[in-house]
Amino acid sequence: MDIQELTEKVREKPENILLQFSLGQALFEEEKYADAIAPLQTCSEKKSDWMMARILLGKAYLQLQKPAEAKACLEQALQLAIAQQHEDPEKEVRELLDSLD
Repeated sequence: MDIQELTEKVREKPENILLQFSLGQALFEEEKYADAIAPLQTCSEKKSDWMMARILLGKAYLQLQKPAEAKACLEQALQLAIAQQHEDPEKEVRELLDSLD
């Protein structure tokens, strides 16, 4: 699905956070970081344990030169990665956080 299709589907079903995530991910991959923020933020707010949404949101903020926002998202993602025992994402998030220091 392309961004236009995903945008339309999200418009039809805004409560569907899987569609929201797919849209945010597609926008991120197309380097439309500012546009990716809203759907990824929605995912993070509606599903408090969604680690990947927070990682991608943090990366989008990094690309937008917003280190404070990135750090907040990535710190939350790190806690989730640890709690959920996801070693690879934990390592990635630690590296991203280290790059902020």
